[in-house]
Amino acid sequence: MGGRESEFQVVYRGETLPYFRPGGWVMFQQSRECGGGFWLGQTFENAFIFGRPFPLTYREALLLAMDFTKRKVEVPESEPDDQLPLF
Repeated sequence: MGGRESEFQVVYRGETLPYFRPGGWVMFQQSRECGGGFWLGQTFENAFIFGRPFPLTYREALLLAMDFTKRKVEVPESEPDDQLPLF
């Protein structure tokens, strides 16, 4: 299971998701009989929305989950300054 400090959760074969964060990303490991891989999606109060319509490898799912949960930082634009030298 993914740690609490991570922004996404991992549920391995035979485990259950004890809690979910609305809007949080979860990786569910698929059984080997069904081809293996991980399903990646977002949890909500009444739904699970798949991030991709097919199972991914662990590496692909991990990289996507990290990309989806990356904190977006907005950099304010600098205001024009008439006193700046041209050369």
